[in-house]
Amino acid sequence: MKAATVHEIKQELSSLPASKLVEICLRLAKFKKDNKELLTYLLFEASDLSEYIANVKKEIDLGFEELPKPNLYLTKKSLRKVLRVTTRQIRYASSPQAEVELLTYFLRRVRQSGIPIDKHPVLTNLYQTQLKKVRSVIATLHEDLQYDYERELKGL
Repeated sequence: MKAATVHEIKQELSSLPASKLVEICLRLAKFKKDNKELLTYLLFEASDLSEYIANVKKEIDLGFEELPKPNLYLTKKSLRKVLRVTTRQIRYASSPQAEVELLTYFLRRVRQSGIPIDKHPVLTNLYQTQLKKVRSVIATLHEDLQYDYERELKGL
């Protein structure tokens, strides 16, 4: 089965009555956790981005509290999991500011955790990749915001 284009889907959705749209959204939410999380964000959390960012930061904190520090293999896997969750939340928000704030917070938490990232190439690469990503997003922001975020990045 070939999937329709976004334009075709948009046209079809605009022609449907509201009750049918609700039915389609609920059916979509039943199939994947990501769909349900996105709908939750759009319905309940999209109106207040700062509150949403604060909630995601709490999730990041919980992920860092559960890190198995003595075992570096498990620590690496757990860090990747926290980063995956953070990236998914960033995609839902689709805001460059939220992306910069959350990734910067993640990087700061990595530094504060005491994980020896300099001694392990995989962890170093993970950290450097996220740092590059933050810098590239900062470059797209307004000059005032760029200055503020660059100052914050200097500590990392």
